[in-house]
Amino acid sequence: MTQHHCADCSVRKLSLCGTLDDREIADLRAIGRRQQFRKGEAVAWAGDERMVCGNVLSGALKLSASTGDGREQTVGTLYPSDFVGRPFERGEHFTVTALSDSELCVFPQRPFEDLLERHAKMERQLLRQTFAALDDARKQMLTLARRSATEKVAGFLLDMAAREGGKAARATANGPLTFDLPLNRGQIADLLGLTIETVSRQLTKLKADGIVALPGVRAVTIRDEARLRARAG
Repeated sequence: MTQHHCADCSVRKLSLCGTLDDREIADLRAIGRRQQFRKGEAVAWAGDERMVCGNVLSGALKLSASTGDGREQTVGTLYPSDFVGRPFERGEHFTVTALSDSELCVFPQRPFEDLLERHAKMERQLLRQTFAALDDARKQMLTLARRSATEKVAGFLLDMAAREGGKAARATANGPLTFDLPLNRGQIADLLGLTIETVSRQLTKLKADGIVALPGVRAVTIRDEARLRARAG
């Protein structure tokens, strides 16, 4: 765990801290620490009484739950500037796992709850972020219910490319975009409500049609973004 530094935080303007004044930032900094998690490491376990609250600074996390037959079901993903945890709750609802090497700005739950009660602006900002995340989840559910397998996979690739942002690479300003997927094909299938075979088939078809290239296990190159958007509906 490392000391917290707000000045070099790359997601400050997009995260919970984005609307806070200097005094509020100082109060938050006083209880915050940066913590790194290795790929595959659990950030929190479902059912734990000790909860993690914090901002995702880098990397990607997955939220998962156990099904009745003992399988792990991926129910969501978190990316830089997203908030982890549920203040004023006692117990984690989902297991949170690092999909890649990740860094979080973490806050002890009770002191963080005290800050929210003292700083109405901070509480409102967290509430806005929570509602935005809920709206996104509802839109995704509606979209997934109506989309074909082709549209789901194409839309997922576009969403991942947008989220990767500065980490995605182009050989030229308008050239193909290459990035690494944070999820494996099984996790993508869970998230999209498809089978692994269907996800693999759709990726292979996009590759055969010259819309994407698959240069590595998780690497994707979008060669024709316009056609991919057309496939996404």
